[in-house]
Amino acid sequence: MASVGRASAMLASGTLVSRLLGFAKAWLLVQAIGVVTFAANAYGTATIVPNSIYAIIAQGILNAILVPQIVRASVNADGGRAYINKLVTLGMVVFAAVAVVATFLAPVLVSLFGIPAAQKDLATAFAYWSLPQIFFLGLYTLLGEVLNARKSFGPFTWAPVINNIVAIATLLAFILAFGSAASGRHGSDWSFGMIALLAGGATLGVAVQALILFVFWRRVGLRFRFDFGWRGVDLGTAGKAAGWTFAMLIATQVAGLIETNVSNSAGEGYAGPFAMQNAWLIFMLPHGIIAVSIVTAFYTRMAEHAHRGSITEFREDFSAAARSIMLLIVFSSAALIVTAFPVARVFTSDYQALGLVLIAYLVGLVPFSLVFMAQRAFYSLGDTRTPFFFTLAQVVVIVAGVLLCFLVPPGIRAASVALVVSIASFVQAALAFWLLRRRTGGVDGGRILASLWRFVVAALASIAAGAGFLVILGGVGAGAFPVSGPIAAVIATAVVGVVMLIVYVGFLVILRSPDLESGLAPILNRAGRRSRAPR
Repeated sequence: MASVGRASAMLASGTLVSRLLGFAKAWLLVQAIGVVTFAANAYGTATIVPNSIYAIIAQGILNAILVPQIVRASVNADGGRAYINKLVTLGMVVFAAVAVVATFLAPVLVSLFGIPAAQKDLATAFAYWSLPQIFFLGLYTLLGEVLNARKSFGPFTWAPVINNIVAIATLLAFILAFGSAASGRHGSDWSFGMIALLAGGATLGVAVQALILFVFWRRVGLRFRFDFGWRGVDLGTAGKAAGWTFAMLIATQVAGLIETNVSNSAGEGYAGPFAMQNAWLIFMLPHGIIAVSIVTAFYTRMAEHAHRGSITEFREDFSAAARSIMLLIVFSSAALIVTAFPVARVFTSDYQALGLVLIAYLVGLVPFSLVFMAQRAFYSLGDTRTPFFFTLAQVVVIVAGVLLCFLVPPGIRAASVALVVSIASFVQAALAFWLLRRRTGGVDGGRILASLWRFVVAALASIAAGAGFLVILGGVGAGAFPVSGPIAAVIATAVVGVVMLIVYVGFLVILRSPDLESGLAPILNRAGRRSRAPR
């Protein structure tokens, strides 16, 4: 368990640095093109296109099948090296082919996302530069999952740091060359150089992020060579497993397509796809630092337990991971809901539009992270079929709910879409845990629920304290100190966050939460060792 704790801490630190740089990148991007402007929604739609295609062909499929397949292949005489080279070669060919075809079809793909006719040409121009990211995103996932399966977690987590540094450099160059006035430009005002620097710089960062992972292969005893002999490595089994994941990703992207169409319908001057992307970036900060780091460290262990048939140990690891995630994610959700408007003000003066979308997303942060944990539990069991069904239930809820959002006013349409996504996450989480319980004979549900109610009570107390303190600082009305500017917003967020953390931890102490003690044990032990160290 100590090794898992160290791996989680390393992953969390890399993710934290990456997310902080990602915030800097997002802030610069907002300064360059705004949040609810003509260019913002065109750029936001264009960047959704490659990410949607990437998710279908690579992200879920590779996460679902690669780690279990490599764990099984590691028993081979060569430690799985032949399998890995064949798989990476095949992946590179597929990713390249899809990227080329998608780039050629950029105008058609952009049209699918409901972009208004006036913005279509600019969105298409951005897409031509953005769609090659499909190849590099797929390659990054493929190379990174190989390293994770070899228990080399650091490179996969830290590579996005380099991506963000490259992107920040190109955004600074863009602002220096063209100024922040670009946010007010319309289609014909955008030159080839502006489009190439903005969208091409983002693609360059993704390329560097992927290619640098080859450097770390030698450290885990691997050397890549192209191998087109794809027969004889049980890829048929992997393909069968990937079939359900592919279907799940298709269903998810259909829901995402409808979400983007509905949010684009609000039009210029209202929160749309770009505002939702920035809200999602903030939403993903605690999920990426906490949930992804913990799950990634436990994932390989659970796959090993499943391969050996050690279901008891599998359940113990699942329970420990779920409770560790909830301890921190419940507080993170509460703190960000209270400080949503000041956090949004750090990015833009249009903080009301962005803040409402952020709050709507944050309502579903806890179930979203637990679903992520449950999916990886099923994948480690070699079961990609069951996640398809509980994701299909989520998609049905999202599609029905999002279509109803056409009926709400444009000013809250994007926030309504985000709220529907959160409601669907609750449905999906309940179904996922029920199905996993049936699959494994139990998930230590009593212990997980006993922890959850303590976290929720402590979070509600911290929300009351944080909201009260925010009112004392002036509230979130126009001209109030917490939203008067980026610096004031950071100060207000920090102060309210500290107050909420003290109340949250205090209530967990009162409620005698065993998870708080186990969660703080590594920190307290380290502090104790330092205090006992000779000086």
